[in-house]
Amino acid sequence: MTERPLTLMAVHAHPDDEATGTGGVLARYAAEGIRTVLVTCTDGGCGDGPGGVKPEDPAHDPVAVASMRRAELQASCDVLKISDLETLDYADSGMIGWPSNEAPGSFWQTPVEEGAARLAELMLHYRPDVVVTYDENGFYGHPDHIQAHRITMAALEKTGLTPKVYWTTMPRSMMARFGEIVREFNEDMPEPDPAEAEAMAEIGLPDDEISTWVDTTAFSGQKFDALAAHASQGENIFFLRMGKERFGELMGVETFVRVQDPTGAPVPETDLFAGLR
Repeated sequence: MTERPLTLMAVHAHPDDEATGTGGVLARYAAEGIRTVLVTCTDGGCGDGPGGVKPEDPAHDPVAVASMRRAELQASCDVLKISDLETLDYADSGMIGWPSNEAPGSFWQTPVEEGAARLAELMLHYRPDVVVTYDENGFYGHPDHIQAHRITMAALEKTGLTPKVYWTTMPRSMMARFGEIVREFNEDMPEPDPAEAEAMAEIGLPDDEISTWVDTTAFSGQKFDALAAHASQGENIFFLRMGKERFGELMGVETFVRVQDPTGAPVPETDLFAGLR
């Protein structure tokens, strides 16, 4: 009988989220022979349509957008060498405050228990050693990210499985650097109002509260190409404006907070699988 491979499961909200927050670790661990499982919870139907058509435009067709984004998601998975893609295909809820938040069948309107039951089935099938998702605020307050967090934590409780569990985050030192870079690429961008600036300052964590720093420098090119695979959303993916070389210089480390650990591996750590191999 073949020994079960070490397995990483990443639970994300939309097509393209897998590349933004975890493209480096997915590519790195795939290259190391670890099974990488991506669960994408929504269909991405609230994204931009062909030609940049916005969701509020009457010409926007969520079904067509979802189909297009599904193909882009598969292309991204191919770039990152993801072993297994699972899609829950809930309707994209859109950004906070959008009317689509209230749409029947949207992910945000789905009972947590329902989503957790479906995810629990996948967890019992793949039996991941490491699970990665968002924190309770979905990193920046997106309804679908928050819901992905909720169903992941509920599914873990439902299954009784005890993998290492991580939430994606960003060191505040890096968030400040990103602010500088955004202004560099958008010289005419107005200064944010004080309330917005204060909210942005709360995103991420102080550097000393981050448990896990994974070097993915060697895979930054794959991460960039995975983001580029989501071409229909290029207007919204700021990182693509940097170009691959600059992107590689700035995006060589992915950071996480470890929230469950049966191994007792010391922190800070540099490997999601510390204590497991």
